[in-house]
Amino acid sequence: MTAGTTHKDVLDWANARWDRLPAHPGLRARADEMAQKLAGEVSAGRLPFLSLPFMPELTATLAELEAGFLPRFTHMLLLGIGGSALGARALQKAFAPGQDLPGHTGKSLWILDNVDAATLTAHLSRLPAAQTLVYVVSKSGDTIETIGQYFLVKDWLRRELPAGWKDHLLLNTDEKKGYLRQEATQFGMRTVPVPDNLGGRYSAISAVGLVPAAFLGINWRALAQGFAEVAAPLAAPGLEAKTLAGHPAFELAVWAKALMDAGMNELITFFYIPQWASFADWFAQLWAESLGKNGQGSQPLPAVGVTDQHSVNQMFLDGPRNKACLFVERAFSPDDADQGPIFPTDMPESFNYLQGKRFGELLPAEALGTRMALCKHQVPLAGLRLGRANEHAAGKMMALLGATTLLTGWLMGINPVDQPAVELGKRLAKARLGAAGLEAEKAELAAFTSVAAGERGF
Repeated sequence: MTAGTTHKDVLDWANARWDRLPAHPGLRARADEMAQKLAGEVSAGRLPFLSLPFMPELTATLAELEAGFLPRFTHMLLLGIGGSALGARALQKAFAPGQDLPGHTGKSLWILDNVDAATLTAHLSRLPAAQTLVYVVSKSGDTIETIGQYFLVKDWLRRELPAGWKDHLLLNTDEKKGYLRQEATQFGMRTVPVPDNLGGRYSAISAVGLVPAAFLGINWRALAQGFAEVAAPLAAPGLEAKTLAGHPAFELAVWAKALMDAGMNELITFFYIPQWASFADWFAQLWAESLGKNGQGSQPLPAVGVTDQHSVNQMFLDGPRNKACLFVERAFSPDDADQGPIFPTDMPESFNYLQGKRFGELLPAEALGTRMALCKHQVPLAGLRLGRANEHAAGKMMALLGATTLLTGWLMGINPVDQPAVELGKRLAKARLGAAGLEAEKAELAAFTSVAAGERGF
């Protein structure tokens, strides 16, 4: 992009290699079927992540929290896992990166999204309880990893702040049921609801992600606005096939399904916006948990430029020919104010080509080089190029990728909003810990663990 041009967010299909995807015309012809299904699901209230019916109430709640509650705290400790944490982490890394830089003195978001005992102990021994808000995110209210942390953190708060511990808890859970809802009712804790039919991996633009964003001072209103701009046409009453066929989410979904039909079952998500690297992890969960069903799907491969040029890119370029790439970058303008320092003039002659240039000019040059190399190695590539790497653009991207995931699942003939295989692992873990019931799972565990070990030293 040159100086004076308009900042646009675009999808670039120049290297998508439609010629290698013979299924795409038939998939495009399903626009009418998909439009009818989408309109029906929205009308039935089963796709709140697109229609955003909760947003007016949430906007008022967030404004209220910003006005008097959130400013009381310096630290937020988020207890959540999977979709309850990945969106918040991506937003923090992208738009409040100061926490990761030397000399940070502002607000800090700490996310406990695993069951590592040493990490939990370190946080509880070092965080000042009086300045910490604990944000617990679990729609069901019985996610064992999150609730296990909650028991211990609640105990910590009660020891450190016996008079006002409950004022340092904010619970994000179901409006009517679940253990966390019982806790909120019993102790009078502050809560924000998770709307019905809003699965964790689709929930970043809800209280799940926007409360941490508001805490950090991120422009959550721009995030929500950008998201709505892309999602609203898909949630409009009476959606027609022509409208859906012209929407970028449908075109991306057709491309993704046609890739699978052609045997390309790995999807690289190459983010050449370094501070947005965690969005690749957010998308990986969204894509994998939604589409890995019945022996189908494509494996998401998160990557960040330029770091992964020097690690996994060799496999992308010269490994099995089963990969495609969604390449995310920011449009470059030499007039951008954040291009960093100018290279000095007293460099060795072999580096003269850098003289007069800014450090920030390396990134778009590297991005172009990697994009061209992928294309020269016959990797189908769709380019997502953002005019500005700001909250509004991030909201648009998140809506685009969420809607694409949903539509891809429907084109595959699977349900993209459940996760049955994941639920099995959860039940087995509870059975291993001695939870009541789960007799079938306990029997399976006994059989599995009784098999003679096939161990060898190394």
